[in-house]
Amino acid sequence: MDSFSLEGKTALVTGSSRGIGRAIAMAYARAGARVVISSRKLDACESVVRDIKAAGGTATAIACNISHKDQVEALISQTEATFGPVDVLVCNAAVNPYYGPMSGIPDDAFSKILQVNIIANNWLVSRVAPKMAERQGGAVVIISSIGGLMGSRTIGAYCISKAADMQLARNLALEWGKQGVRVNCIAPGLIKTDFAKALWDNPQTLAGALKASPLNRIGDPDDIAGAALLLASDAGRFITGTTIVVDGGATIRGE
Repeated sequence: MDSFSLEGKTALVTGSSRGIGRAIAMAYARAGARVVISSRKLDACESVVRDIKAAGGTATAIACNISHKDQVEALISQTEATFGPVDVLVCNAAVNPYYGPMSGIPDDAFSKILQVNIIANNWLVSRVAPKMAERQGGAVVIISSIGGLMGSRTIGAYCISKAADMQLARNLALEWGKQGVRVNCIAPGLIKTDFAKALWDNPQTLAGALKASPLNRIGDPDDIAGAALLLASDAGRFITGTTIVVDGGATIRGE
């Protein structure tokens, strides 16, 4: 038996129309899961669904802005109606509307970061975990960031939210573990996505990232998908409440 198989499982991946979320969704589909592709824009989600189906996988698209609780409820309900209860939840959708020092962040931008990156993740887990518990099995993967492990002069509020996601995973792992539900985080380093373009597209920032990297490169979305498959499958059945850092060694800070 393939311990990395997701055959017969329903996987919901938020923020999966591009970047890391898309890479995870594609990996889950290849592993046999029925995958729900979700983001704010339905047409972008449907493009990923077409790619999955073309490769022989099973997927559907459901638009959702996770900052609205009613839309989160509708997302889960529609997923259940289409593919059945959620076996694997990936909380990948996130925002970072501000780039600069903490002293200058507007209140509405700070609130939006906390709402989407932390509170909405708790809504999602709170909605799917009870049914996972009834079946004595389920996996939640929250996409955090190495920003949650260090300070930042430019994306401080985002880093605060990602540190909170790590604590959210620890709390939820304790709450749901005895009912067979595992909850973990992945903390990517700098990944070449549209979301992180302000970082890797800046020559100075990119040079700093490459200097800090033992592998002398930044990451690709597919570099995160493998860890997400581990945490979703039986291969990771004894892993819960932890954060797996996938950063090419950037946080080693060796000379």
